[in-house]
Amino acid sequence: MPFIGNTDGDRRRMLDTLGLTDTGELFADIPEDVRYPDLDLPEPFAELEVLRETDRLAARNAASCGRLSFLGGGAYDHFVPSVVDYLASRGEFATSYTPYQAEASQGTLQAIFEYQSMAAELLDIDVVNASQYDGATAFAEAAAMAVRAGRSGRRKLIVAEGTHPQYLEVLRGYLQATDVKIVETGTADVAASRTDDETAAVLVQTPDFFGRVHDLRGIADRIHDAGALFVVHTDPIAAALFRPPGADGADIVSAEGQPLGIPLSYGGPYLGMLGCRQKLVRKMPGRIVGETADTEGTRGFVLTLSTREQHIRREKATSNICTNQGLMALRAAIYMAAMGPRGMQQVARLSYENAHEAATRIDALAGFTVLPGLFFREFAVQTPVAASQIVSAGDDAGVSPGIDLGRFYPDKKDQLLVALTEQHTAADIEQLVTLLERWAR
Repeated sequence: MPFIGNTDGDRRRMLDTLGLTDTGELFADIPEDVRYPDLDLPEPFAELEVLRETDRLAARNAASCGRLSFLGGGAYDHFVPSVVDYLASRGEFATSYTPYQAEASQGTLQAIFEYQSMAAELLDIDVVNASQYDGATAFAEAAAMAVRAGRSGRRKLIVAEGTHPQYLEVLRGYLQATDVKIVETGTADVAASRTDDETAAVLVQTPDFFGRVHDLRGIADRIHDAGALFVVHTDPIAAALFRPPGADGADIVSAEGQPLGIPLSYGGPYLGMLGCRQKLVRKMPGRIVGETADTEGTRGFVLTLSTREQHIRREKATSNICTNQGLMALRAAIYMAAMGPRGMQQVARLSYENAHEAATRIDALAGFTVLPGLFFREFAVQTPVAASQIVSAGDDAGVSPGIDLGRFYPDKKDQLLVALTEQHTAADIEQLVTLLERWAR
């Protein structure tokens, strides 16, 4: 680390204190044959060449504001009110850092507190923490938390169908070095029926990867009767219109907060939302900000939960991913405050109505079939040709018609995932239908 100003003498004294002759001995526990691998890197570029290469790579991307997009699959092009950018870019927030010293961080702490309070109300859960990296890591953290908080010896997680495939990959990555068993099964109802005395938790996503909204009423009781926890991954915009997870008895809730005032940004940074019942709060990773009063009765904010083991005793940590996406949580807080309950309900309702209008028009095309089930903002379409062919033709026309599901599922190469938000107009839907009409048969 050349930015640490240690002299050769400083290094020598540290090595002498440790009883070592050189820094190479610090790595003696690593097998020599893998200690310094050949990375096979290309020759270095000059700065000018680097800039040319980054420009070339950037030119391959298409901005959502410059084309008509019906992409979804976990990231959605919702309208971001100007007040979000204005307030979130103020210096008080943009330059703030981890708020360990409450006396120097009241603004940041209050912003996080307000985010937590609104998010908990939205998801109908007791406590929401000061955020995770994104929806995928929040989902994985929720699963790991359920294993820690569940009954001793239970090492199985049952995951219902329709869970985002990339979230599942992250979950497997989180747990690959453990003895936790991940069982993928059918619907939420089927998942609940498979709960046994080895099951720590049942995990369900609603709306799921295909946009389908699942009726979870009564599911929690069956899972709890079997001694397991109920984990639900949801969408914050959908929670403004449909029953939130807490109302259906979820013990732990996770969500992707990107729709709450965070632009697409080529895939990040995003916001992982994570909440739980009060009784589980000590098993929750990350931080929680609370409101208090000083000795003079003045209102103030402090960290009421900060698992320091994540920094100093990692083997006892609830998670080793402890970074709070503070600026993204701030954006979400500003968005929720600016929109209010009615505004968020309107966004959800318009997204729902636009998606259903588009689905009705597409389903009427010969050879196209919208897959059945209640859906929210996006839906899957059976196509008469390979979905990749439609996506390619759309790119040529400046339209992103949806996601080719064959990218994730080998047996769904002729299915397209189409998403609409409140920003889409009747003309946009007409343009999509016109694009698809060439394959109608």
